[in-house]
Amino acid sequence: MLVRIRSKDGNFRFELQPTSDISDLVDKILETTENADPVTLTISNQPRGNETLVSALKGRSLKSLGIRPRSMSGASQEGPPDKAFTTKGATSPAGRPWENVKEDAVDQYWRTKDGKISRSRDLNFCKHGANAMCDYCMPMEPYDRKFHQDQNIKHLSYHAYLRQLTPKTSSAAAAALPPLVEPDYRVNVPCPSGNHPNWPAGICTGCQPSAITLQSQPFRMVDHLEIASMEIIDRFLTAWRTTGLQRFGWLIGRYEPYDKVPMGVKAVVEAIHEPPQEGELDGLSLGLPWQGETHVRTLSASASTPLTIVGYIFTDLDPTAEDRTKNVYKRHPGSFFLSSLEVLFAAHLQAQHRTPSRSSPSGYFASRLVTAVLTGTEDGAVDVAAYQVSEQAVGMLQADMIEASVDPGMMRVKEESRGEDGGSARYVPDVFFRYRNEYGIEVKKSAKPAFPVEYLLVNVTHGFPQNPSPIFRSNHFAIENRPGIEDQTIEQVMRSLNELGAPDVQVSKRGGTVAHRRVELAKWLSDWHLIAFLGTCGLLSEDDTKVLVRIATAQNLDDPAVLDPLLTTESWQTVATFARESDPPRRPTQPAPDGPPVHALDEDIPPELFDEIAASTRGVGGDSGRSAGGRVCPHCTFENMHGRSDCDVCGLPL
Repeated sequence: MLVRIRSKDGNFRFELQPTSDISDLVDKILETTENADPVTLTISNQPRGNETLVSALKGRSLKSLGIRPRSMSGASQEGPPDKAFTTKGATSPAGRPWENVKEDAVDQYWRTKDGKISRSRDLNFCKHGANAMCDYCMPMEPYDRKFHQDQNIKHLSYHAYLRQLTPKTSSAAAAALPPLVEPDYRVNVPCPSGNHPNWPAGICTGCQPSAITLQSQPFRMVDHLEIASMEIIDRFLTAWRTTGLQRFGWLIGRYEPYDKVPMGVKAVVEAIHEPPQEGELDGLSLGLPWQGETHVRTLSASASTPLTIVGYIFTDLDPTAEDRTKNVYKRHPGSFFLSSLEVLFAAHLQAQHRTPSRSSPSGYFASRLVTAVLTGTEDGAVDVAAYQVSEQAVGMLQADMIEASVDPGMMRVKEESRGEDGGSARYVPDVFFRYRNEYGIEVKKSAKPAFPVEYLLVNVTHGFPQNPSPIFRSNHFAIENRPGIEDQTIEQVMRSLNELGAPDVQVSKRGGTVAHRRVELAKWLSDWHLIAFLGTCGLLSEDDTKVLVRIATAQNLDDPAVLDPLLTTESWQTVATFARESDPPRRPTQPAPDGPPVHALDEDIPPELFDEIAASTRGVGGDSGRSAGGRVCPHCTFENMHGRSDCDVCGLPL
C-alpha cells in the first residue's frame, strides 16, 4: 500500500505492506530527514494531533496502528535548533547584534531628542490664543520636505532620515526591525534555493542581485565640516607653497550636533596629521594602512574631549602660467568635482570606517569619513570643498563592479567575468541612471559602459567658526613627515623647553614659578604635532603621554595648576633633566675685569680665556714666565709686551 507522511521536511510517499512493522516506516522517515533523532521521533495516523513516540510502538504493524492506504499521517521530532532561526531569530541574543552596539556620543544625543522643528505663531493664519496650537504653528517633523526646500538643504540628516523610516509605533516594535539596510550587489553564495551549483557555475533569480538604478542619496551622514581655525589650513599649505608638490593629511577631530540642519551632525577638525607620502606636481603616492595609524588613534582618543579621524584632506593646486599667485580653476560643474579615481579611494576608506548604528541589522551603517579638497576657485584663490560618496558607490566597489576611467568625470562599469582567464568571477547586474534630456523629459539610460560620477557624490558644506576656539592652542612645532622642509628633532624640543624655563617649573603648591611662565609652557605643549612627536621619541611612557594629551587639550590652560599632573610624572622629570643638561653655558654679558669691552667677534671665545686675560693683566694666575706688563690677545692668544692697543700678530684690537 502507499503510505503518505507529512513532516517539517515536506510530504513523502512510501510503498509498504499493511503487515509491515512500524520500524520499516521509521527507517524510511529517517532517510528523508536531516539531523534526525529516533528517540524523539513521533508519529500519528492523522495529519495533525494524536502524536505518539515510535519507541512506544515497537512490534506493532501499520494496519494495527490505523495507518490506511493513501491516508495522510504525520511525523515530527525534537531535533537540534534550526540554523536559520538561531542566526536570524528575534529571540536569540546572538542574532540581534545591533542591540549591543555602542554608538557615537552625537548619536546618543539625538536619540534622546525628538528633533521636531519649532515654529512661532503665524500672524496671518493662526486664530487661536497664545497657549493654543494649530496646523500653521505646530512643530514640524525633522524630515519635512518643504522646510528643507525653503532652507536650501539638499540632503536629510542621518537621524532625520531614520525618523522618516521608523514606523510610528512603540519603541519595542521599532527596535525589533532595524530600518536601515546596506546595499549589497554581490551574488549570494550559497544560493538560498539550493537548486543549482554556486556561482560562477550557476545562478538564478534567487541569488543574483537586482538591477541598480543610480540616484542621488537622500541623506548624508555628516552635514557640515567645520575647521577649528584658519591656521590649521595655512600650516597644511606651507609644504605646497614651498615645494609645489601635492600633500595629503588625516583630519583629527570630533563629531558634534549641528543646529543649522534638523538633527544635523558636523565634523569639527582640530588638527591635520600628515602620514608618510611622496608628493608630485599632479598627484601623490600614499601607503595604506599608513605607518603610525594605531599611535595616532590612541593619542586622539586620550584627549580631554575624545578625538578621532573624521576625514582626510588633500591638495589639488596648479598655479596659472600668467600669474603664479593664482590657481587653475579645474573643479567646476563643467568638468568634475571628484575624479572617478578619487571616488573609488573615498569609497574604499568609507568601507573601512563604518559607523556603529542600532538601526542596522549588522550593527554598522554607512560612514562619517569626509573627503576634503583644497583646490583653486574661479577667482584663482584657494578654497575647501567637502564631499562624501554614496552607499551605492561603496556597494558597487565591494562587488568589484566599477573602475576609474580616463575621463575623470566618468565612472566605468566593469564587464562580467566568470573567471575564465584565471581571475576572480564577477557578476555585473544591469545598471541604469536617470537624467533630463534637452526637452526636459526624464529619461532612463543604461550606465554601461560609463556614467557620470556625480551620481555617487554627496555634498557636505564647510566653514570656519566666527569665534575660533581650537582645542590645540599652538601650531608652531615642525610638522611630521616633511623631510627637508620641516624636521622634527629632540634638540629643537630641548631648546624650546630651556627658552621657556621648563626645567625650573615646579608644582603649583611649591610656588617659586611665575604664573605666566607656567601658562606659556602649557600653551606651547598644546600642539598636536609636538604631542605626536613626543609619543614616538621614547622620552615619555605611554601612560604619561596620555596625561600630556589630556592636559594639552584641557579647556583651562590659564589655570596655574593645570600642569601639576604632568610635572609629577617620572617621564617629565627625565625630560626636564635632559633639557637642563643640554642647555649650553651662558656667555658673559659684562666685560672681563680690567679688560677690554666685549666685541662682536668675541662670540667664539671661551669664557675661561677671559679669566686668564684678567689674571695676566693683574699679574696673577697666568704663566709664570709672563711679565706683569704683557697683554694677551683675546683673538690669537699672543702675548703682546708693548702698550699699544692692537695686536702685533693679528692686528685686531686688544
